Amino acid sequence: MVRIRLRRIGLKAQPSYRIIVADKESPRDGRFLDIIGFYNPRTNPGTITVDEAKVFDWMSKGAQPTESVAQIFKTTGTLDRFSRFKKGEAVATLVEESKTAEATRNISVKTNK
Repeated sequence: MVRIRLRRIGLKAQPSYRIIVADKESPRDGRFLDIIGFYNPRTNPGTITVDEAKVFDWMSKGAQPTESVAQIFKTTGTLDRFSRFKKGEAVATLVEESKTAEATRNISVKTNK
């Protein structure tokens, strides 16, 4: 079974994570199939970058996100857009929507500082 999960990178006590697609039996920092995003919890708020076209592709092939990745996808709205993708919306429109949502999220973060 293929899972979408986090792979730890970074120094000791300074974790950041790549969102990867890997076989269920592979070790946490071992062999993987594809890198589809990045998550840095050390920034305030956490930095999340996701390539939604790859996410839609892997999830349509049967890859399942872990609980932590599902929470990240829920935060970014990727799971909602994936359910719309399954109903037949075009990938290009959903990816454009995610980019505009990310841009507005970045603008609101900068104004709050």
